[in-house]
Amino acid sequence: MVKEIARQVEIPEGVAVTVDGNTVTVKGPKGEISRQLSYPEIEIRKEDSHLVVNSRLDRKRQRAMVGTLAAHIRNMIKGVTEGYEYKMKVVYSHFPIQLKAAADELIINNFLGERKPRSAKILPGTKVNLGKDEVVITGIDKEHVGQTMANIEQATRVRGFDIRIFQDGIYLVDKR
Repeated sequence: MVKEIARQVEIPEGVAVTVDGNTVTVKGPKGEISRQLSYPEIEIRKEDSHLVVNSRLDRKRQRAMVGTLAAHIRNMIKGVTEGYEYKMKVVYSHFPIQLKAAADELIINNFLGERKPRSAKILPGTKVNLGKDEVVITGIDKEHVGQTMANIEQATRVRGFDIRIFQDGIYLVDKR
């Protein structure tokens, strides 16, 4: 006897979801996200007002991937309805950090008094707003917003100095 594993993801009002083979497309008030979601022996289908992610195999890896794919779809739905927002704080004690947002990168000048500017890649679909001592990253794709935040944090990593004394950098403060 084969036991099926299934997870259901509710589709809220105002959100349109289409499943075409392995591609799941979610459209909502904030935009549209399309993503390839595939794994052997796992299928995604639409039933009425929810999506069903199921596997006919009852194995540990399939069970884990069913939950993972369902979580990805929930994140896509949340992204097109509410969006994601990460707030970062610019911290410096020795040299004032100057930020400038270009088309696809954030230029960080005067970090620890360095003459050469550092840069962090801004992924497509994310917006970076600069305040006095604050950086706000917004977007509908959770992975792109999170990776952009990580790029900025890594670009301001202190190398060659004692990090207990030189605590300068741009750090995550709040996620929504």
